[in-house]
Amino acid sequence: MPLSEHEQRMLEQMERALYAEDPKFATALEGSGLRTYTRRRVYQAVVGFLVGIGLLMAGMVAQQIWISVVGFLVMLGCAVLAVTGWRKAPKPGEQKSGAAPGKAGGAAARQSRARRSMMNRIEDRWQRRRDEQGH
Repeated sequence: MPLSEHEQRMLEQMERALYAEDPKFATALEGSGLRTYTRRRVYQAVVGFLVGIGLLMAGMVAQQIWISVVGFLVMLGCAVLAVTGWRKAPKPGEQKSGAAPGKAGGAAARQSRARRSMMNRIEDRWQRRRDEQGH
């Protein structure tokens, strides 16, 4: 669900204020997003998959079936991690939506209400702050 124009303007104002008040903290927050975490997790899964291939091949060369089975299981687990991590990663500029397709309607509605109330609180705080600075 994309943000409304009003919400986007408010977010941009908050970002500018954060950069103005504490640029070091704002820069530190940039790289610690969900996308960065998810990308790192996918890269780790790819490396694990390659290790699994190595174990599979080593088991075949050494004629030890258990090593090959372990290698296959490592490959399988890492493939699942990579695919699920890739699907969960938000696209650049996209916000993570609260309602996933598999969630029940009641839980999604509660989460949506909670998110709206949180946005209302943030908006109220921002408005109070602007009013206090203006007077």
